[in-house]
Amino acid sequence: MTIENLISEIRKKNSFLCVGLDVDLDKIPPFLLMEDDPIFSFNKAIIDATHTFTVAYKPNTAFYEAYGIKGWKALEKTIKYLNTAYPEIFTIADAKRGDIGNTSTRYAKAFFDDLGFDSVTVAPYMGRDSVEPFLAFENKHTILLALTSNEGAADFQTLKNGKEDFYKQVLRISKTWKNSENLMYVAGATKAEYLAEIRELVPHNFLLVPGIGAQGGNLKEVCKYGLTENVGLLINSSRSIIYASNNSDFAEAAANEAAKMQLEMKAILNGIH
Repeated sequence: MTIENLISEIRKKNSFLCVGLDVDLDKIPPFLLMEDDPIFSFNKAIIDATHTFTVAYKPNTAFYEAYGIKGWKALEKTIKYLNTAYPEIFTIADAKRGDIGNTSTRYAKAFFDDLGFDSVTVAPYMGRDSVEPFLAFENKHTILLALTSNEGAADFQTLKNGKEDFYKQVLRISKTWKNSENLMYVAGATKAEYLAEIRELVPHNFLLVPGIGAQGGNLKEVCKYGLTENVGLLINSSRSIIYASNNSDFAEAAANEAAKMQLEMKAILNGIH
């Protein structure tokens, strides 16, 4: 999927919502545990109910790897279903990979070629040669961790090296890497005031923004600082949507929560155009 495809879908749906498919078997409706593949059954129901309100889905791979081969197979079935039933949807493998060159190439092939994801999250700590192998894949996107929403982000990301915060150096240096036009960045919603400075360094790249919903991020604040003329934002919400209900109406409840966010996004977009 190209950036133009993604922008077109955002305009069509008046939405820049990304739904995180972080499936915990302890939290899904108990009756689904009787299914042959409860993870996929849950995901399929959530996807079918929410796809009209969202432009992206983001499975966090840890929630699948934790269940061994059964979890990985559920991830394979989920991405295959998305790519077949809803090919217009942007897919994100939230895998947070990053290693030396040849290893990164293998990671990239696993998520881009084998599984068929449109993008993957990557940690930049090991530098250019750990990220460029991901960037080499045509019409695939690398989402670099820049400023995350967790409490421990302050341990490194906002420390100053000289006069500049470390996360700003990550942004600035990453723009010099080969195929950097394929970069997106993670920028946490719980640090919305930082988005204005992020936009000074990466004015056109898409930002994946976690932290809206259960983590307390504010959508209007994020949009105030982060929106571009092509929107340039993917707002991720996981728990507040997929676990809106633990009963037989779980998919309907998820759709209702996604619809609420889509309506808020539509109002914001209509207010600036």
